Amino acid sequence: MNPSQNLCNRAAGRRTVAPDAVRRNLVISGVNLLALRNSALRIGAITLEIHGPCPPCSRIEIVLGHGGYNAMRGHGGWYASVVTPGQIFLGDVVRPD
Repeated sequence: MNPSQNLCNRAAGRRTVAPDAVRRNLVISGVNLLALRNSALRIGAITLEIHGPCPPCSRIEIVLGHGGYNAMRGHGGWYASVVTPGQIFLGDVVRPD
């Protein structure tokens, strides 16, 4: 479980919160996205361009309950755009490109 998921779980007073419940399109760990800002990230056969932090939206209060937005501040994820489209699979290698 990554730190953001753990934080979500504690904020919601739950054992688990599914990544899609907090609007995650893709969850990866072990990569410093801050260091890759305005750079490319390769996942399997696809390439993404990492743009910058994506703050949580106010809908997070609906999912996590009161205090959920504040708990997720700084853990909202990152904006990215697709440079090379394709399919990705669980276990694909994730690396700077």
